[in-house]
Amino acid sequence: MKAGKMIGRRGMLISVSMGMLLSLPAATAWGQQMERKTALIPVESTSYTIPQQPEDISPLLNGEAIPMVMLKDVSGKEFDLNKAVANKPTILIFYRGGWCPFCSRQLSGLQEIVPVLEKSGYQLIAVSTDKPEGLKQAAMKQQLSYTLLSDADMKASKLFGLAYKAPKAYWEILPKTTGGMDTDLLLPVPSVFILDRKGVIHFEYINPDFKQRLNPELLKVVAEQIYKEL
Repeated sequence: MKAGKMIGRRGMLISVSMGMLLSLPAATAWGQQMERKTALIPVESTSYTIPQQPEDISPLLNGEAIPMVMLKDVSGKEFDLNKAVANKPTILIFYRGGWCPFCSRQLSGLQEIVPVLEKSGYQLIAVSTDKPEGLKQAAMKQQLSYTLLSDADMKASKLFGLAYKAPKAYWEILPKTTGGMDTDLLLPVPSVFILDRKGVIHFEYINPDFKQRLNPELLKVVAEQIYKEL
């Protein structure tokens, strides 16, 4: 049974079986082979060539450090992602938006395992294209206790190498849900990253099929195993 696919830096697809994900050495071996630690990169210093398909993105790899990112919280206030990550190991989620039923289901599933993740020593942060008002509505509707952040302008998704050109079916909804900030009409490929306090990636799950998400129970098992290495 396939748990999903991971995307490599030139669009290469790596199939990940359920057994591989449960066996951490096997699950992380691919990323470790191409391990590259990078300095923090300001948003303004990078250019981004927009992939036209989700399979064509070039995401950050295991062993790389996340870039410097400022986002907006549910109140519209600036949120320093790197500062938050420095406080404790982080499970960082990128999802499309509260308007996506698959994302809503994922957010609810994550809420169910929050107590276990926090007991293990993690914090959970989820980032989407939604403007702050949309995040607040989703948090209240689904009774989410973890941090939701707005990447409405898609700067963070670009820096993580997750952004691609949204299909035409989304060109009408994105200007509304992002408050007009997503001027290039982009979407992020749904992703999960496990980070240490230095912002280095120790695990990632990135699937070009937005209908497929990492099972919360499986994420819980993987996170507990990885925490021993952090």
